[in-house]
Formats: sequence, structure tokens, C-alpha cells
Amino acid sequence: QVQLVESGGGLVQAGGSLRLSCAASGSIFSINGMGWYRQAPGKQRELVAYIISIGRTNYADSVKGRFTISRDNAKNTVYLQMNSLKPEDTAVYYCNANVVATTTNRPYTYWGQGTQVTVSS
Repeated sequence: QVQLVESGGGLVQAGGSLRLSCAASGSIFSINGMGWYRQAPGKQRELVAYIISIGRTNYADSVKGRFTISRDNAKNTVYLQMNSLKPEDTAVYYCNANVVATTTNRPYTYWGQGTQVTVSS
């Protein structure tokens, strides 16, 4: 029904930048919030950033001032610009979207497959 495809992960040195993208496709009627979560080895998945609309964003304290979330509603895409990366940002990053599908008419949360971000010291 609905698929989320992430891109943009990779290996970067500390202090560097990466930009993650996540495109939603399929039987989409509307998208409410979109966001990014991450999971490091041995740790629980945690919220990184979430966006409902311009001005309505939420960030984890650990990334405030370094990461910026944005979305392009025309493309059903959410972005995460990550600057001043630190080794502790190393994790698998997952895209998340609350979508009303045309087939269900109800909101449901979908997840992407994850993209690895590795920050070397």
C-alpha cells in the first residue's frame, strides 16, 4: 500500500554533514507527520526529529542546533540535514510517516527499511 524509501546514509568523519531523504509512495490520501528515528547497537530506537508542518517540529535534545528536518509535501518527502556530526550519532536511521491510505481511510504509521549512518572520530 504505502512504501517509504530512505537514501543518503553513509560514512562521514566527525564534524561532517549528511542529508537523509525519505520518499513515501503508494496509495496515499494524505500524510500527517513525518519523522526520523535512530537505533544504535544495543540501544532502543529513539526519536531524532519529527515534523507536522512548517513551524511544527520536534527534536531530540542531543541533535538540537545540529540537525534540521524539513518536508516537501508535493513530493511526499521528508529530509534530515545533519551537520556537525559526532561519533555518537552513529546508528541506523529510520524514516517514519503517519499516512492515511486511500484504501483504508485511517491513519497508520509506516516505517522505512533504515539507512546506516556511521561517523568516524
